[in-house]
Amino acid sequence: MKRTSFYPARFGAMLCSALLAGCSLAPEFVLPKLSDSTGYTENALPDETASTEGAQGTAQRFAVEQDIAAQWWKVFESEPLNELITRALKNSPSLQAAEARLKQAQESLAVQEGSSLPSVDINARRSRQKFSSAAFGQPNNPSNIFTLYNASIDVSYGIDIFGKLRGAVESLEAEQEAERYRYEAAYLALTSNIVTTAVQEASLRAQITEREAMLALAREQLSILKAQLALGGISQQPVLAQETSVAQLAGSIPSLQQLLAQTRNQLAILIGQSPGEPLDVTFDLDALHLPETLPVSLPSQLVEQRPDIKASQALLRAANARIGVATANMLPQLTLTGSYGSTTPNASDLFSAPSVIWNFATGLTQPLFRGGELLHRKRGSEAAYAQADAEYRATVLTAFANVSDSLTALQYDAETLKEHAAAAQAAAQNKDLATTQYESGSISQLALLDAQRNYQQSQIALIQARAARLADSAALFQALGGGWWNRDAPDAGTPDATPPSETAPAPQEAVSAEPTESTKPAEPETSLEEAPSAPQATLPAGETK
Repeated sequence: MKRTSFYPARFGAMLCSALLAGCSLAPEFVLPKLSDSTGYTENALPDETASTEGAQGTAQRFAVEQDIAAQWWKVFESEPLNELITRALKNSPSLQAAEARLKQAQESLAVQEGSSLPSVDINARRSRQKFSSAAFGQPNNPSNIFTLYNASIDVSYGIDIFGKLRGAVESLEAEQEAERYRYEAAYLALTSNIVTTAVQEASLRAQITEREAMLALAREQLSILKAQLALGGISQQPVLAQETSVAQLAGSIPSLQQLLAQTRNQLAILIGQSPGEPLDVTFDLDALHLPETLPVSLPSQLVEQRPDIKASQALLRAANARIGVATANMLPQLTLTGSYGSTTPNASDLFSAPSVIWNFATGLTQPLFRGGELLHRKRGSEAAYAQADAEYRATVLTAFANVSDSLTALQYDAETLKEHAAAAQAAAQNKDLATTQYESGSISQLALLDAQRNYQQSQIALIQARAARLADSAALFQALGGGWWNRDAPDAGTPDATPPSETAPAPQEAVSAEPTESTKPAEPETSLEEAPSAPQATLPAGETK
């Protein structure tokens, strides 16, 4: 058999290549095993919710695996709402803060990537020195004073044998990715908060109108009772009872007006405006369209879509990379240093052949005793990974619960609206009948006013039920991730919008943002904001260093 000759030069080149390439001591990254469930609720979703006559009463259909448009809020078909969100994306301080945090993470990553490369420095120095001849065993000789010029180029490079530097880069890459998804979460929270706050503003405005009508009826009823008391037809007890009712109704209106003012202040803050400035927009429940088709992503899709889940995944990867860094710190560290320059007492002789100096050195440092510091750092990084793993699983479960809660709420919202609509219809018929009876003299005016008051109360319950369907529809879009991955291009000055991983099921037809247009992804806004929340690996064995 032919022997292969051994060439020391070839072996050295191979060794150098291996050292320069380095290796990673981080465990293989594997996402935790999640539930194989294909649904969010214990019982199967109905094909559509209940329906009823009137505004916001249409049946809503659940479209499984249907994608979400980037500007999902346009399904509500409200120009004031669209305009408010556009202003918020340009001016909201919280979204701007999220953008700045992302920029900071990007720069931190660039710093670490730069530190992984060789460092080259140019040094120039002029020094005036004096030394004593006694240091050379000649105490009687006079001291010497001279000027020394020095110029050099210094190079230093730490060879990443065990992947310490690369692990640090991988950790910061993952942290930058987490900040990018936090930005998307802030974007989603901002837009969904504006929608739900606008719905609340419209609901409060309508409730105040109905309560003012009820108060007018109650005061009219009180006037009749007082007249009857003056004529001796009734005792004082009904009058006192009605005065109590009037006072309670009158007292309920200021609290609603306070809530309305606070809601409008919240809208102002969300769009980056001072509450003291006029907010030139109001909302009407009748002008807000209830989306008839609602997307429902599969759980496997949700894991690849929700920004908070993606951020938690990135943090888990960062924790995994830090285990490799902590392990590499316990192993030898190899550095190469070199310098080339000139030293001379005369500036004119710099870089002349006699003044040239150079050096080249290799350094190997192996931690020997650190009092257990390195071992405990490694164990701490393993514990941090376990924490990130648990937090990731908790984030996923919370996301699933958010979707489940929204789907359940939408089903019961539709049924609640149907019952309140039936009650309101019955109250309206009773009011009409009482009006006819009063005009014919069959009942008293007090009975008529009672029927009118009951009608107003049914209208308030109906208003609240209508608003709940709108708000919970927005909550579902938020729970599903909001469609950020369908933005054609990033907003001006914002991070790129990377689509979900290819491992997620491919999305199907997108929910139409506007009934008269195609379902192509919506155009991006022109700026950016973290808004307040909506109402809403096997680890390596321990070393012994």
